Amino acid sequence: MFENLQDRLGSILNGLTGRGALSEADVSAALREVRRALLEADVALDVVRSFTDRVREKAVGAEILKSIKPGQMVVKIVHDELIEMLGGEGVGIDLHAPAPVVVMMVGLQGSGKTTTSAKIAHRLSTRDKKKVLMASLDTRRPAAQEQLRQLGAQANIDTLPIISGQSPTDIAARAVQAAKLGGHDVVILDTAGRTHIDEPLMVEMADIKKRSNPHEILLVADSLTGQDAVNLARSFDERVGITGLVLTRMDGDGRGGAALSMRAVTGKPIKLIGVGEKMSELEEFHPRRIADRILGMGDIVSLVERASENIDAEKAAAMAAKMAKGKFDLDDLADQLRQMQKMGGMGGIMGMMPGMAGMKDKMAAAGLDDKLFGRQIAIIQSMTKAERTNPDLLKHSRKKRIAAGSGTDAAAINKLLKMHRQMADMMKMMGGKGKGGMMKQMMGGLAGKMGLGGGMGGMGGGMPDLSNIDPRQLEALQKQAEAAGLGKPGGGMPGLGGLPGGLSGLGGAKLPGLGGGFPGLPGLPKKK
Repeated sequence: MFENLQDRLGSILNGLTGRGALSEADVSAALREVRRALLEADVALDVVRSFTDRVREKAVGAEILKSIKPGQMVVKIVHDELIEMLGGEGVGIDLHAPAPVVVMMVGLQGSGKTTTSAKIAHRLSTRDKKKVLMASLDTRRPAAQEQLRQLGAQANIDTLPIISGQSPTDIAARAVQAAKLGGHDVVILDTAGRTHIDEPLMVEMADIKKRSNPHEILLVADSLTGQDAVNLARSFDERVGITGLVLTRMDGDGRGGAALSMRAVTGKPIKLIGVGEKMSELEEFHPRRIADRILGMGDIVSLVERASENIDAEKAAAMAAKMAKGKFDLDDLADQLRQMQKMGGMGGIMGMMPGMAGMKDKMAAAGLDDKLFGRQIAIIQSMTKAERTNPDLLKHSRKKRIAAGSGTDAAAINKLLKMHRQMADMMKMMGGKGKGGMMKQMMGGLAGKMGLGGGMGGMGGGMPDLSNIDPRQLEALQKQAEAAGLGKPGGGMPGLGGLPGGLSGLGGAKLPGLGGGFPGLPGLPKKK
């Protein structure tokens, strides 16, 4: 969503950080470019104007011009103002009300209200252990009520039985009554939309609000709408009084202007964002993390949260035990590839790692997309159990059979085997004896950089169990990492000295196998 804006702002701010001293003219020239980048990203004009005015006011003070690294200071000011524009602190759905808490979903037709209603219900039932009832109030769109019923059946969520001929206000009243009788904690009302805002729609919304007395009124808006989304949010807020926003299709290729504008114009928090089609692909909106991503600082906290949700703890423990012994077979490699797919693939992971945005583009240019993972898993699945455990068995005749079974060729199999060999060697180094192994040294060095002492959170030099860390602790860890120089735009990840070549800046990083990239994914072009 924010890739174009990230590239533009990254190059502008990198131009500032490379200079020893900044004049007022330098700051003005940079802010002109920032203004242009935001306008091109479809951010509303008045929002852009107030943003650049606030940055200029803070950036042209005496304290900035006398600072040791004025460029870095300007980056910090832009970062802080971006967080402020996006809403400061993240705000979740408020359930602090007598049960059943009524959540009313409003928005235009086609914005994804029905699917988002089901996603929210799934999230509340699985994460917050709430008993949820969903009700469709859309009597106009053909099969809208049936769609919600089917989504409820898929996610194992209760839905209000459909009675034909009832008005939306009567359905709302019946839903609240049914939720009280059924002992439900939350009732979600999926209201009807229109292709445009009109008076009958607003009257209907107001009547439903009066009958159901919702605690939360969430406006569902398509983040690809652009500047018109701001007018939409303003209209609904004036007539119905929304309490928050949900942005859908944040995984699309839109320019991100709606997300940056709507919060600033309405003053209402963006509570959730839809990042995919699946039921689980709904995330809380954290302004700081989004600002970090836009400025290329990565988003380690979200990456760890995503990992803790998707990675099987028992499998991870078994893998760690194997690594400690220096063992790593093709079944383990397939597990690693599947876990990366679950976490959003290579692109999704890269986008969240500090200083990795440029690497993501290099990989795309080299044709290293997530389909590669699927092909590699297909190759491994075409092998026998003995072949997966002992790849040395794979001679020409066996490779021919595997290539036919996986729809690939011998060259792809050889690349996979080379990748596995390099990763297995790396695992041996990490789990090896002497000074506690490479992984232990690496994590110890990183912990020292972050001011955590050699023990990395008391784990004796090993990586802490991130799945059990409180998100606030993770936020604090990220701030410490930034303070240590691990999260600056374009700053790479210094301090990982244990890796061959380091990761500093990624221009010449030599992690084995990528020709300058990640272990074994062959094909990245080398610098000439």
